[in-house]
Amino acid sequence: VTAVDRSPARLGRVRQNLARLGLAAEIVAADALAWRPAALADAVLLDAPCSATGTIRRHPDIPHLKSQADVEKLAVLQSRLLEAAATMLKPGGTLVYCTCSLQTEEGEAQAALALQFGLEPMPISAGELGLDDDMVRNGQLRTLPYHWAAQGGMDGFFAARFRRA
Repeated sequence: VTAVDRSPARLGRVRQNLARLGLAAEIVAADALAWRPAALADAVLLDAPCSATGTIRRHPDIPHLKSQADVEKLAVLQSRLLEAAATMLKPGGTLVYCTCSLQTEEGEAQAALALQFGLEPMPISAGELGLDDDMVRNGQLRTLPYHWAAQGGMDGFFAARFRRA
């Protein structure tokens, strides 16, 4: 496992969590737009930087801090990162793209762009994740703050899975 992030502070939290869990990973401080692994990977998880609008339950100030211009700027970065991540995969490798955003520009629209980068959808099913059926649409995971309301709700989240052709 290799964790790549351009933020040393975020990588510090990764190191702390790995140590707490007794896990190991190579930690790389680099911009994923330019960095490439020594060998192509079997799998890549792209937890893309996003507007974090899905965290509105815990951060009610989000709508006042983020604008449509922020979302548009992040969507451009996300598509560039998605293209870069696709180049890191072996043929037949798996890529999971995710964000904690409620905005379709940062979720479903990015998943549609993935086809341009040689990625084929690998539909997700609610059953394989043990989730409610309404959390999976068109083979993509989309959670919303009102899901699991009886348990206090959950963050908004998007994930899509692909295979490199």
